[in-house]
Amino acid sequence: MTAATIVVCSVLGLAVGSFLNVVIWRVPRGESVLLPASHCPECDTPILARDNVPVLSWVLLRGRCRACGSRISVRYPLVELGTAAAFASVAARFGASWALPGYLVLTAALVALSVIDLDTFLLPNRIVYPLAFVSVPLVGLAAAGEGGLDEFLRALAAGGAGFCALLVIHLISPRGMGFGDVKLAFVLGLWLGYLGWAEVLLGFFAGFLAGALLGVALLVFTDRGRKDPVPFGPFLAFGTWITIVAGQAFLDWYL
Repeated sequence: MTAATIVVCSVLGLAVGSFLNVVIWRVPRGESVLLPASHCPECDTPILARDNVPVLSWVLLRGRCRACGSRISVRYPLVELGTAAAFASVAARFGASWALPGYLVLTAALVALSVIDLDTFLLPNRIVYPLAFVSVPLVGLAAAGEGGLDEFLRALAAGGAGFCALLVIHLISPRGMGFGDVKLAFVLGLWLGYLGWAEVLLGFFAGFLAGALLGVALLVFTDRGRKDPVPFGPFLAFGTWITIVAGQAFLDWYL
């Protein structure tokens, strides 16, 4: 059953990753993610169904638009493959459980938010707010399916704690911590809190550690200065994802 769940979620991840490419391109530009249909951003030619197959179409087209020949970024298949891999890892962690749908939704949103933040240094409210809105009932569904009200209450408390902790950092250093990160922290705390307080601490610590390590690397190996902005959302997302899929194993080893 778990193996079948992983395969199904992997295929689903490819399809979702294809849609996330649309979200990543259109949301920062204030465009609808539903209409018009997918089209080439250079010549506006609608993309044929046969040219819209995740990964495979990009390979067969050799990374170019069929109509105008303009290059299609390698990021498109990478987002699709990355989403499929992330979905597979979440499926391996939870199996066919009540918690799986919610963690898949979270994973898809984190992929889109991370790429957008890397591009624009923004975490759009058009993604963060709906994610927070659907996360609460999805956590409640997971808790109800597993028969535990305590997990739901702990998740809400952890979401509030994550929001407040990053809000304090934002108020002290607005340039170092954007308010988009603060709002995202509620969602991350919610889903980490469903797993446990140890996972909350581990997830945020892993995110801060990854951000600090990259910041040091940029200072040492590039000409970036200490005051140059670095998007923090991808690191929060990474810390959360790695804790979700491997946090329990790490905590068992550590304890």
